[in-house]
Amino acid sequence: MTLDTRVRLGALELPNPVVAASGTFGHGDELAELCDPARLGAVTAKSQAPFAWAGNPPPRLQPVGAGLVNSVGLQGRGVDHWVTTELPALRALDARVIASLWGHTVDDFAAGAARLAPVADQIVAVEVNVSCPNLTQHGRPFSHDAAQTAAAVGAVAGVDLAVPMLVKLSPDVADLPGIAGRALDAGADGLTLVNTARALLIDAELRRPLLGGGAGGLSGPALKPIALRAVHDVARAHPGVPIVGTGGVLCGLDAVEMLLAGASAVGVGTATFLEPRAPLRILDELIEWCERHGVTRVAELSGALRAPDREETP
Repeated sequence: MTLDTRVRLGALELPNPVVAASGTFGHGDELAELCDPARLGAVTAKSQAPFAWAGNPPPRLQPVGAGLVNSVGLQGRGVDHWVTTELPALRALDARVIASLWGHTVDDFAAGAARLAPVADQIVAVEVNVSCPNLTQHGRPFSHDAAQTAAAVGAVAGVDLAVPMLVKLSPDVADLPGIAGRALDAGADGLTLVNTARALLIDAELRRPLLGGGAGGLSGPALKPIALRAVHDVARAHPGVPIVGTGGVLCGLDAVEMLLAGASAVGVGTATFLEPRAPLRILDELIEWCERHGVTRVAELSGALRAPDREETP
């Protein structure tokens, strides 16, 4: 029997669950010659604000033992440039595009959404990135406060884009299911879990932070257990809510684990830096795993994690 790879994010159906994560697939079609975006479930574009932003000073990236710490700081030329220049390049390649928005203020999120409105028919969803840890000069991320998260989400929800809204949240909070609930109550249709975890690298010789922006965000394999926990906890607290599970997915088995934890789709990010074709390889490995294990529908893996075996005590 042919494997059915289709998955749903609420009202949105994707042909397969592998989604290129924001900030890792470029702004438009840079990786297209190596990784055909039409074969992926969707491509999440780099987060854009309603203004150009230079990002953090270099150095911005540093490999660590089991991952990568970055302090890029959301560099971008703004939503207007993305709409006119980069979105058409992706659409020309038949990519299903998820736009991603960020801002310093609630009004920034509303303004960014308004700039997307004229091209809403060219995107399949919008991601509201309230959780970047690399903007410390502007205070803590929106997602570290439930009320601020709800305000930013509500600002985007107030613009009728007529596409599903995903909210990207941070793992660095005490009550992630609670903050997720506030985002959903404010109008989110689903969630992206998780952004990078706050991290710091130090140059001992110079006695100062190694990265130009100071602190940064940890991604890669070290983040996967944290992301799995986040997805599992939120999926249990909010059954049926679509989740794009993101963090440390390097192979097909990682994708299976993310689905079992409760994700509806799987984001691939840092793996792409090392291997531009990683999202396609991971999709192929996921399909092979399902075929070996008699899975006929990828969607049936979502949330299918069994309870741990516990030996009865005498």
